[in-house]
Amino acid sequence: MSGSKVRWPLTKKEASAVRRLKRLAEDWPETLWLYSAGGNLHVMQTDENGDTAMGAGFRGEGVDPEYDVLTINIPNDGGDW
Repeated sequence: MSGSKVRWPLTKKEASAVRRLKRLAEDWPETLWLYSAGGNLHVMQTDENGDTAMGAGFRGEGVDPEYDVLTINIPNDGGDW
């Protein structure tokens, strides 16, 4: 992976997973988005206006869980750099 700051070479399994994720991103539908919360990775559907479902229907704040399609068990962190 050029331009990477990974200290050690990726294993074949890691490199394969990264390539598959990149291919998935190239074909990702605009009506779905990923949300990380509490260490869980959620596949979310956009709302009726095509926006991320924030606020409406959930105490007026945060992400509306009614648009949660699936939780995926991939370790992740939603924090900023």
